[in-house]
Amino acid sequence: MSFQPRGFDFLKDVDVRLTVELGRTEMKLKDVLALNEESVVMLDRLTDELLDVMVNGKLIARGEVVAQGDRFGLRIVELAGSENAPRKDAA
Repeated sequence: MSFQPRGFDFLKDVDVRLTVELGRTEMKLKDVLALNEESVVMLDRLTDELLDVMVNGKLIARGEVVAQGDRFGLRIVELAGSENAPRKDAA
């Protein structure tokens, strides 16, 4: 019996981790240790910025938060590598 995959169809059922990044920050350890239930941690993103969508740590898209019922969702606005997508290193 020989193995004859049909294109990449055999990979479609492989599990991957999809992550949406809300933002980042750097803190001193003493400030992390001082966090409590009422603490607010400010992030580097503005409220109107698109969020990064990553698969296994690689940027694939950007999107905006939506709510459906009592759950959060994400509407994909642009795909990474498309003409409209801003580059991560652009300033």
